Amino acid sequence: MTEPILVSTGVIVPARAIQMKAVRSGGPGGQNVNKVASKVELRIDVDQIEGLDEGTRHRLRTAVRHQLDADGCWIVVSSLTRDQLANLEDARLKVMRSIEKALHVPKHRTPTRPTRASQTRRVEGKRHAAKVRQGRKRGEWD
Repeated sequence: MTEPILVSTGVIVPARAIQMKAVRSGGPGGQNVNKVASKVELRIDVDQIEGLDEGTRHRLRTAVRHQLDADGCWIVVSSLTRDQLANLEDARLKVMRSIEKALHVPKHRTPTRPTRASQTRRVEGKRHAAKVRQGRKRGEWD
C-alpha cells in the first residue's frame, strides 16, 4: 500500500484511493529492461479524493479524461528513470500538479466586441498596405 498524497490544506488523496503497480518499462535499456520492473502505474479513484468540491472534481475529470479507464479510475504512469522509487515519486508529483491545477478556478471571461475606432484603424491599415503593394506594380513608361 502506498502513502496518502497531501496536495494542499484540506485536499488529500487517501491511501485507500491509490493502487500502485510496478511493471516492466519499454524502450531501450538493454538487458535491464527485461528483468527490472521500474515503470510505475498509479490507479486513483477520483471519487475518493477528499476535500474537492464538485466543480474541482469536474475540472479534474475533464483534464485527465484521456487517462481514465472504464471504471473511472485515473491511471498515472511514470517511466522517467530506471529507478522504481524515483518513478513512484514522479507519478505522485504528477497527481499533485494535476489536482492543484484543477483547484484553480478559471476567471469568467465576458466576450467583448472591438470598438469602432479599432475597426477603423484595422481597415485603414489594410488600405495602406494595399496602396504600398499597388506602388510596386510596373508602371507605364512614356
